[in-house]
Amino acid sequence: MWNEGWMAAATIAVFGLAGCVKGVVGLGLPTVSMALLAVFMPPAQAAALLLLPSLVTNLVQMRPVAGLRPLLQRLGWMQLGIVLGTLGGVALWGGVGSLPAARPALGLALVMYALWGLSGLRWQTPAPHQAWLGAACGLLTGAITAVTGVFVVPAVAFLQSLGLSRPALMQAMGLCFTTSTLALGAGLLWQGQGLGAQAQEMGLGLGLLASALMLIPALAGMHWGELLREKLSPELFRKLLMLSLLVLGVYLCF
Repeated sequence: MWNEGWMAAATIAVFGLAGCVKGVVGLGLPTVSMALLAVFMPPAQAAALLLLPSLVTNLVQMRPVAGLRPLLQRLGWMQLGIVLGTLGGVALWGGVGSLPAARPALGLALVMYALWGLSGLRWQTPAPHQAWLGAACGLLTGAITAVTGVFVVPAVAFLQSLGLSRPALMQAMGLCFTTSTLALGAGLLWQGQGLGAQAQEMGLGLGLLASALMLIPALAGMHWGELLREKLSPELFRKLLMLSLLVLGVYLCF
């Protein structure tokens, strides 16, 4: 049985590891955290702890601020699509978990995409088509986010097709994940399914303070991951990103 001291130490270690993964490949903090925290606490409690670390690490990933304006000009239509797709999906289907088959289907799609990426095949979206394809991709990403709570499909695949540098790709993923997080949070609050309501219903007594404390190991881990990422070759970075998507896909399938 887990006592409070061991549970606290394990929780800190989980967020440190999840932050490190995010620092290296730009994603994975919610997946790693939820998968490991579920071993010793209820999912609703884990989700409540994850709230601020997920949002703040995505905001940190959007650095540097100077590069954000041109990125927004390039990806603005995609962000609008994410918001509309997420809110529309919540309105149509009622929020995360409403379609039970959606998560395993998404997991299978992720596995297929990751295997394709690991094969070395690539494609690039022509500049004249990036705006409308970005909007369409944003709508689809938002709709998938609304029913699964997962932000990466097909957003990451589209961003990879733009030929961005590694720092720009990391920043673009941070931008898209932040938009998705805020849009999903707004949609769930609109439907009366916010984390605060869930925590109160479950009697967990977890507030923002507990979530804020987990920012410390998450940000520390993210910093270590960023330092490690700088030492990776572009090809190794791409393979690690694909492997992360593969693991995420397998996790969603079961």
